[in-house]
Parts: sequence; structure tokens; C-alpha cells
Amino acid sequence: MNLFLRQLGNELWKLFGKKRTYIGFGTFLVAQNAMLLAFHFSDWQQGTARLLEGNGYLAEEFISALTVAVLMLIPQIILLMPLYACLVGGDMVAKESEEGTLRMILCRPISRVRLLTLKWLAGMVFCVVLVASLGVMAVLFARLWFPWGGLFVFAPGPVRVFGIFTGWEGLAYYGASHLILAINACTMFGLAFLFSSFNMKPAAATILALSFLLLNLVMEAMPFFEEYKELCLTHHFRGWLLVFQTPVDWLRLGQSLGILLGVNLTAFLVGLAGFHCRDIKS
Repeated sequence: MNLFLRQLGNELWKLFGKKRTYIGFGTFLVAQNAMLLAFHFSDWQQGTARLLEGNGYLAEEFISALTVAVLMLIPQIILLMPLYACLVGGDMVAKESEEGTLRMILCRPISRVRLLTLKWLAGMVFCVVLVASLGVMAVLFARLWFPWGGLFVFAPGPVRVFGIFTGWEGLAYYGASHLILAINACTMFGLAFLFSSFNMKPAAATILALSFLLLNLVMEAMPFFEEYKELCLTHHFRGWLLVFQTPVDWLRLGQSLGILLGVNLTAFLVGLAGFHCRDIKS
């Protein structure tokens, strides 16, 4: 067990020692500050106040750092998080194969199953750190521009969420939503990791994973596909918003989490099978 942890630490050292690993963190920082400027100087506050007051709530209590943080998360989760999770996933195996270091590693007495498991676990750690950083930065930066207060979450789309929470209660729900977001990011990473385990370039693995996610998003948006939308992976990615429903639809949330975990595990096993059959040493 001690040897396994040391090897995992080595994989984490290699992953976080690469400059491209931090591209997502830097982009999140820039995007959040740009969005905060837009929130502060636009008429967003007036529109939100009308919505709250129309439902019998005091707008001053809920136009807060937490509310803005959740609003900032939505576009970043849809557009940016898949890109950087897939970018790292596509690099994990294919990049080392391209550089020739994978062949050197496999000359040592380590099984392919163990090697791929270590890389997959290192990727899971990266996804958790990425999501945690995204959530913490959103709250901290939003607090610089907006006061602390209650949390208001409104999502008129397919999830249909209208949630009102006090400050510390809202922070607890905000933290819980990030646990689900971490599972989302791990699933996105897992898809790219699957393609990376086969004999292809890192860019190809990343593009294939992003194309698969985009295809799911397009199919889900088609009106005639409404009754089959639960077959789309992107539909289950919205489970993090279900945390803010009152009451929480635990059945739907549990189904989405089960599907995401199943997809992630399946992607790893298929990637492992493909990696095991590859001729790398020749």
C-alpha cells in the first residue's frame, strides 16, 4: 500500500508539474472577474430584484455573493470545465506514449493495470481540485463586489429550480453541489482518458471526448428528442442544480449520479482493455 501511494504521488507530481495543467485555473480566474464586472455594471440586479419581489422576497437579502457565485458557475461549467477536464484526460496516457516515456515505464516490473489505475486516480484528484478551486474562487471574488447574504437560485430550463436559502444554509448547499460537480468533471475526464488509452494523439483523444459531449448536448436540445433526453449524458450533468430544489428530488438526483458513476467506471474499464492490448514496447 505504501508503494502504491508513492507511485500515485509520483503521478500527481508529474501531472501538476506540467504548465498546461494550470491553464484551466487561470482561465477560470479571468472569466470570473470579467463576469463580475458585467454583473456589477449591468441591469442584472434590477431584473433579479423584480423576480424576487414578485415572489414576495426582499431583494436586498438575496442579491449576494453566493447568488452571484452560482450564476457565474453555470456558463463556466457548460463551456470551460469540459474543455479542461478533457484536455488533461486526453494527455494522461497519449502524451507519454507520444514522448516515449510510457515505453520506458513499462520496461520496469509494473503491470499495465496498475499503471493505468494510478493515472486514472491522479486524474480524479485533478478534477476534484479543479472543481474546488472553481467554487472557492467564485465565492471569494464575488464577495469583493457583493455583500454576504442569502442564496437565490433560479433555473428556468429543463431542471426548473427556484431555491431560497439563508446565508450559511446556502453555503452548505453550495458545497454539496460541488461534490456533484466533481463527479461531472471526473466523468468528462474519464471519457478523454478512455480515448487516450488507445493508440492516438493527445489532441485526437481530447477532440473525440469533446465531440461526444457536444453531440449529447445537441441531441438533448432537439425538440423531437425530448422523450429520450435521459439517454444524453449532458442531461445528467445538470444534477448539481437539483441540490437547490425545494424539496430535493432525491430519486432523480440518485439516478443521475448512478449513471455518471457507471459511465465513468465503464470508460475506465474499456480504456484499460484497449491499453492492455496495445503494442507499446516494440
